[in-house]
Amino acid sequence: MIGKTLLQILRESRYTTVLSGYSMLEESGYPAIRDGEASYDIEQKYGYSADEMFSSSFYTARTEQFFSFYRNEILSALDKPPGKGFYGMAELEKRGLFNCIITRRVFGLPETAGCKNVINLHGSVYVNYCPHCKRDYPLDYVRNSKRVPICESCSTVIRPGVCLFGEMVDNQVITRAAQEVQKADVLLVLGTNLKTQLCKQLVQYYEGKKLILVKDTPHFADRYADLVVNARVDDTLEKIIKELGE
Repeated sequence: MIGKTLLQILRESRYTTVLSGYSMLEESGYPAIRDGEASYDIEQKYGYSADEMFSSSFYTARTEQFFSFYRNEILSALDKPPGKGFYGMAELEKRGLFNCIITRRVFGLPETAGCKNVINLHGSVYVNYCPHCKRDYPLDYVRNSKRVPICESCSTVIRPGVCLFGEMVDNQVITRAAQEVQKADVLLVLGTNLKTQLCKQLVQYYEGKKLILVKDTPHFADRYADLVVNARVDDTLEKIIKELGE
């Protein structure tokens, strides 16, 4: 029934913007390195928290340790494929029901699954460049580096194209995301609640008719949504696609 209801809303929507949250990563089997047991294991292994190491200050002052953590804990996660929720987003975008997908996650999972119009607020691990001469490098160049990846042209340390802790998000990227939210008449929030940074940053620009939440656990801020579905994102999108048929 919920699949049919959501499909009707999406079909009636002129423009639907999607905010993709952290639970979609968890549904894909990606570890929560900043929380719980995984966070404790990282601190025991490296002597620093994930927040400390995934920062601009660590990249600058403890470069070799930064890349050790980055390769072993961030890039190694890419061995897992996107979960079915991301493929569901790609299918619904292909069918013309999703128009733009916005995320703060840096793993590029929407694009890997086939999504086309994606805004990565915090950049992507697939973007790497020399901050001095601006030469671009593929992900595997960083991934396969023995210690610190160095630019082959000018010997500068390569910079992952992600927003590290302590850095500001690019204003142009935020502006584009705000515009995508503002022009939507349906805002679909997947795998997060309205009090997370992703939503606090962007929902303020929403002027449309239907704000829909899909997430597996209730939250006190759910009352601000027009429709709340307490279920896994991947299962919910699968139901919508089944209602679409061939």
